[in-house]
Amino acid sequence: MKVVNNKVPSIDGKGLMMGRPAYTDDLAERNSLIVKILRSPHPHAKILEIDYSEALKLPGVELVLTHKDFTRKSFTRAGQGYPEPSPYDKFVLDEYVRYIGDEVCCVAAISDKICREALELIKVKYEILEPILDFEKAIDSETIIHPEDGIFEQFPIGFEPKRNIAAAYHMEVGSVEKDLKESEVTLEDSFYTQAQAHVMLEPHTVNARIDYQNRLVLYTSTQTPVHVRRIISQALDIPLSRIRVIKPRVGGGFGGKQHIHGEMFVTTVTLKTGKPSKMVYTREEVFESSYSRHPMRIDVKLGASKDGVLESIDCHILSDTGAYGEHALTVFMVAGSKVLPLYNKVKSVRFYGEVVYTNHTPAGAYRGYGAIQGNFALESAIDMLVEKLGIDPLEFRDKNMIKQHETSPIFAIMGEGTEGTAMTMESCELEYCLHRGRELIGWDDIYPYKQVSKTKRRSVGMAIAMQGSGIPYIDMGSATIKLNDDGFYNLMVGATDIGQGSDTILAQIAAETLQCKIEDMVVYSSDSDLTPFDTGAYASSTTYVSGNAVYKAAKLMREMLIEEASVALKVKPEDIEYDGKTFKANDKTITINDLSNRLYYNEDQKQLVATGSYFGTKSPPPFMAGYVEIEVDTETGEVDIMNYVSVVDCGTTINPMLAKGQVEGGIMQGIGMAMYEEVLYTKKGKLITNDLMNYRIPTRLEVKKLTTEFADSYEESGPYGAKSVGEIGIDTPPAALANAIYNAVGVRLKTLPLTPEKIFMAMKKREEDNNE
Repeated sequence: MKVVNNKVPSIDGKGLMMGRPAYTDDLAERNSLIVKILRSPHPHAKILEIDYSEALKLPGVELVLTHKDFTRKSFTRAGQGYPEPSPYDKFVLDEYVRYIGDEVCCVAAISDKICREALELIKVKYEILEPILDFEKAIDSETIIHPEDGIFEQFPIGFEPKRNIAAAYHMEVGSVEKDLKESEVTLEDSFYTQAQAHVMLEPHTVNARIDYQNRLVLYTSTQTPVHVRRIISQALDIPLSRIRVIKPRVGGGFGGKQHIHGEMFVTTVTLKTGKPSKMVYTREEVFESSYSRHPMRIDVKLGASKDGVLESIDCHILSDTGAYGEHALTVFMVAGSKVLPLYNKVKSVRFYGEVVYTNHTPAGAYRGYGAIQGNFALESAIDMLVEKLGIDPLEFRDKNMIKQHETSPIFAIMGEGTEGTAMTMESCELEYCLHRGRELIGWDDIYPYKQVSKTKRRSVGMAIAMQGSGIPYIDMGSATIKLNDDGFYNLMVGATDIGQGSDTILAQIAAETLQCKIEDMVVYSSDSDLTPFDTGAYASSTTYVSGNAVYKAAKLMREMLIEEASVALKVKPEDIEYDGKTFKANDKTITINDLSNRLYYNEDQKQLVATGSYFGTKSPPPFMAGYVEIEVDTETGEVDIMNYVSVVDCGTTINPMLAKGQVEGGIMQGIGMAMYEEVLYTKKGKLITNDLMNYRIPTRLEVKKLTTEFADSYEESGPYGAKSVGEIGIDTPPAALANAIYNAVGVRLKTLPLTPEKIFMAMKKREEDNNE
């Protein structure tokens, strides 16, 4: 392969580095009205009165919008398959506010300064209501967060708002209770994860205008432009045909832009005033008023035989969706469906639980999407179990984990196939990843730990993980390739490049198929008017789903080219040989340049356009073994990460450089969740860690070394053998680090993040217990 599996630079990289205007706010109209939101100071309250008369008197204020200015129509802000598996529990503005930072009213003015002044002039009377700030006390609480009428589920998801339950689920294979009772060795424990923030560089940003055809045009920093258009149309009763959504370059999303954010407000302002408008979240608003990862409590029970056969897994999850239920069910489901199949040889497995409402910032999509929470619990529990068994953790995993050509009944039950037709692992190099990672980290030389100084211990820990490649039977991607005169192409895709380099990846797939240089493939993406349908950038779908669509379109274009060349050369299509530049048959030749010019200017004139679509019926998982080497200070609990080894099976790496960036970026985010990103609230529900002074994320300086390798793997159903790689890197760090810390100092931390304070206090408590 000449283009695929090569380190091609990002096609947009140089232009972005040179500062070309490319991001949403770069493209706003210069005279745009500034839109800002007055946000609730209370975690739970009913709005009795909003007096904005003084704000309207302020010169430069165009309008103020309250809940009385909107038709009361519920919707979900989640950008996901339609009909959505998220409850319709949100209104554009409402008489209730459900967390500190919730929307009270909206102001539009000619400048940022005037807008802020206007917000300070608005007086609001509230009836203060009792909040729920502890998700473990939410179910059947006297406080009901969503008592209102008009909210509903699109189909059964376990939605019980009067019990504060946004979603619920139960699944069982075999008899867990029986098998656990009969198991020779059992383990039972609970694990807690926090509301990690996305901290993308570009905040949520959107602008609106009315074009010369009197249509609404939105430029928005989103992962799902087609869903944004549909949600706005439904919620505001605007015909879909009157809305155009354009996604420019995006400065990071990580799932945080898989929801609508300010689009409803700039749309309404622009339609009411006839003027362009824009909204840019402050960093505080991104923390307090967008979305976070779902905090979870994961209760795990394991049963095994004394010879190290895992026999049963029982997993109950309580998940905190915050004030609204975006992605509530699906994140919860992934915590099971992308984790439990790792150990496919069990006799029984049960997965069940509830997603509850609280008066915290809403949770939503986040890279890893539930799998990282579930992985932390299960892979920590596995290490705890093998200690009881007295078995090496790597040998136990090798014995019990999923391998090539195997399957799991969970795939069929939880959406990776249909009943009775569970997906089989046609590509699974997890066994190689396990053993190669052992070599690279020097496991046998260090495990469980080495004393490197009087106060320092060096140890290793590990975890295995899997993810998916799109959502089968739901997500569809499509692509169109247009031949231009002089023989270059336009590739038009609805797929959404959010900084991960998908425009480059898709161009490589098209160029490889058409045997042209990547410079001859000009990409346009994510314009709801001009590019074909694609559900967007989520669920690690782009390379596999959209890539397959591009591959089909390119194959069709190649067939069309050969057909036209055969006409031009007066030979049969099967006699044509084509190397990407020249068509040859016997002693006759014609170049792609001459053929395109012939078609468009001279003879047999026609436009060549090819479109391909792909709708997946499987979601081949990427796999990974993650190993970490750390040094722990036994006096302070401080942890230094010396090396993080990632061995990944993602099929063919379309672009090894970009794939490595995806894995290592995920690793750093996973390390952040594992060790640094503490989420703190006041007793009244105010987020303390709402800026980058108080919310610590790791930098490259916090990890001494990252070692990343890719297994030699090929997925037959993927474009050129590729699977996804966008999320798999984030999953293993929490469990791998928890296991490494235990191996170093003998304390098991089960609540994230794993801070030095927690390690120190756990060591101190253990010492006190030993002295009693």
